Amino acid sequence: MKTINFTIECKPLTIQLGDKELQVNELSIQLPFGRKPTNINDITSSGHSTIYVTETREMDPEEFDGFSMNLHKSRDWLKGKGGLLCQGHLCVMVHAPGRPYLFVDASGGDAVEYLARLG
Repeated sequence: MKTINFTIECKPLTIQLGDKELQVNELSIQLPFGRKPTNINDITSSGHSTIYVTETREMDPEEFDGFSMNLHKSRDWLKGKGGLLCQGHLCVMVHAPGRPYLFVDASGGDAVEYLARLG
């Protein structure tokens, strides 16, 4: 099977959230977000939002598969992450080899509130 590689540019930004500065990377593309999906096949969305990546979480394929099929489950590493910013979402980018990229906004909670998928 042939592969196709894409390059998505990102722009480093410093944003001010209250009295705290946050370093993010704004993706050059917008993606649709689903609200409270149970798994990555359950994303229903409308419109497109800007993505501000606050951190990246690399997983092995087995960990990714467990996460992506149980998105409603509480995760310590998501606690307090995410939120809305202007016309976009503050996200943790999740990836594993051979799997799609996920952009997770927990909106301050500890489980997936909003999810976008690339791939």
